[in-house]
Amino acid sequence: MNIKIQRLNNVFVKEISQIIANDIKNDDIKFVTITACVISNDLSHAKVYFTVLDPTKQEITTKALNNANSFIRTMLANKVDIRHTPELTFIYDTSIEKGQRIETIIDKLN
Repeated sequence: MNIKIQRLNNVFVKEISQIIANDIKNDDIKFVTITACVISNDLSHAKVYFTVLDPTKQEITTKALNNANSFIRTMLANKVDIRHTPELTFIYDTSIEKGQRIETIIDKLN
């Protein structure tokens, strides 16, 4: 992955987080944390990984984010100077849960 894409990934995480916190009024999206963004090499797609404060609301939040997708993308286009804003795909980030599971297993071994 080249440096430009790495920088864009970081900028997208920051900007999407700010858009969700400041511009979206949907209560289903309020307690979302953007954990990572992975933009394709041709800059046409971006996978945006997120977590939710209440894991039981994962499906509702995913639907709400996908419904707000075009609004988030438009706001992102206004904030980030890039020729073509990638299509956004929101994916629930399970890495934190996996890390907790591994930590629990390690604790049981001790």
